[in-house]
Amino acid sequence: MRIGYARVSTEEQNLSLQLDALTAAGCERIFRDEGVSAVAVERPQFQAALAALRRGDTLLVWKMDRAFRSLLDALRVLEELAAKGVEFRALTEAFDTATPMGRFNYQIRNAFSELERALIAERTKAGMEAARRRGTHLGRPPKLAAAQVEAARAALAAQIETLKDLASRYRVCPRTLMRAITNKKEEPP
Repeated sequence: MRIGYARVSTEEQNLSLQLDALTAAGCERIFRDEGVSAVAVERPQFQAALAALRRGDTLLVWKMDRAFRSLLDALRVLEELAAKGVEFRALTEAFDTATPMGRFNYQIRNAFSELERALIAERTKAGMEAARRRGTHLGRPPKLAAAQVEAARAALAAQIETLKDLASRYRVCPRTLMRAITNKKEEPP
């Protein structure tokens, strides 16, 4: 039996490309994790796919990085699959893990994938640090403008309105309003 596994890191991403490719490759069952990072320890559907495999089955993924967190993880899984008599295939990367050269290619590809993830993380951190040094606000924009926060602070101090009423007027939850009122940081320009 051919069993497929598909994964996307965020809820906004779409599995269609992977699902179409796995279906075209003859997968009878496809397990899917949505909104699950590659580095996540808990990938419930990946674990379910591994548990469903039997001797003679083939595990298919669209691309290597859909299944493995690191080179060590990839090697561990390949070892488990081999012990169960299960083959592994990545549709976009042609190698056969049943041969020594195929296993070597598998190992090298996973080493490069791990390097790529590390370089992306390094560039992201450096870019965020550079943005902070320039004074750029990182993260979500504030839900309330500084004038709204000050008006809410004044209304609460004068006991003109309740926190709940103010939150309703500004269309935020009371906790968000309270956090803004008690926050000492100024809003970014």
